[in-house]
Amino acid sequence: MAEPTRALASHRLSLRQQNALRLALIFVLFELVAALAVVFLLMLPMAERASSDLAGLMVLSAQTHSELPPGTRPAFEKELLRAHGLELRTTPPVEAEPRHRHGLYLGALKRRLSTRAGQVITFLQAEQAGEHWLWASLPSGGQTLWLGFPHSRVGPHPLAALTLTLSAGLLLAAIAAWWLGDVILKPIKRFDSAAAILGRGETPTVLPEQGPRELAGLAHRFNRLSAQIRELLEARTTLLAGLSHDLRTPLARMRLALEMLQRRPDPAWIERLDKDIGEMDQLVGDVLMLARGLSQETPEPVELSALLKELAAAARTTGAEVQVRCPSIEIKTAVAALRRVLSNLLDNAQRYAGIHPIELQAECAGEHCRIGILDLGPGIPAAELQAVFRPFHRVEQSRSPSTGGTGLGLAIVKQLAQAQGWRVWLENRPDAGLVAWVELPVSGE
Repeated sequence: MAEPTRALASHRLSLRQQNALRLALIFVLFELVAALAVVFLLMLPMAERASSDLAGLMVLSAQTHSELPPGTRPAFEKELLRAHGLELRTTPPVEAEPRHRHGLYLGALKRRLSTRAGQVITFLQAEQAGEHWLWASLPSGGQTLWLGFPHSRVGPHPLAALTLTLSAGLLLAAIAAWWLGDVILKPIKRFDSAAAILGRGETPTVLPEQGPRELAGLAHRFNRLSAQIRELLEARTTLLAGLSHDLRTPLARMRLALEMLQRRPDPAWIERLDKDIGEMDQLVGDVLMLARGLSQETPEPVELSALLKELAAAARTTGAEVQVRCPSIEIKTAVAALRRVLSNLLDNAQRYAGIHPIELQAECAGEHCRIGILDLGPGIPAAELQAVFRPFHRVEQSRSPSTGGTGLGLAIVKQLAQAQGWRVWLENRPDAGLVAWVELPVSGE
């Protein structure tokens, strides 16, 4: 199946060839429309007027020649040739042949002469002084006169003009297609190369976000996608490394407890085992939630102040002092996700605030609402404000769950916020402590 597919792809036209064909078709259609417009709106009226003038001049010359005295006719013939380029003879041209094909001008001239002469006029073509001459016989004064003029006097050559313009148009189409192909294919080749690098699991170089708006936007989205994939790969590596590291400590304690139980059964060791199992269960549950990805939740209406008071009441049962400052406002949002985000941030604040009170506040302006969790703890170094959202990243380096948690709480907050289209960030307060902000739309859209 792969071989026919490759063979079919090899016979497909390249982008440059397709552009050349499209441009050539456009040029040809344009030239045909332009040619029809020029012929019917410009050349035909001009040919009719010019042929009418020449036909009148030829008939009048023949009549004048017949009415002049024989002695003045040679002078008249010379003046006619000099002034109007018409040659008048009383005998037919030598070796003349009938001309069967007529252009717009000759066709109109033939009709005009036939109407004025009262009979069908035909043209003869003969060679004279290295140039083609056209001759017409006109009855005048009981005899037949021959009037001739050079073929160069015919003027317009629509077929030649159309052929020339079509040829020029096709050449311009090929040049334009080649140029457009280079302009379009260069960024596409960069995208193809970057996608191949990304497919191998490597990090491609940042694509230049320049050129036309569509290509610049596509480059921007590709760069964002590349950065997100890089972050996902880094998070996966960190997740696996952190999980394997953090499971060793409770496993080691459980092994020790089992050995001690074999020697001397004691309820304290059983309690220690149960606590370690609970710690491992929480860690594995957090890892699974983070690894599965968090889907977007359907927004539901909720009274924001009531939700914050509910979270504050739950935190007070653990001994924390939590205050709520929030106006009575109803928003439409993913309630379960918001509760989990605020709970994790509140747990994080409780862990580091110590005996200091924690404040939950909300402020809504326009189409967005901002919820803050403020504490008076030690804060976070400015360089760590973004890093703490990575899995298993702890500012407190003891890696003890009792002091630093599992290291996944803020990572889950970040992923939940991204899944719902919210914005979450941390700021150090000017005096002391930390504030965690969650910004979300009031309408849930």
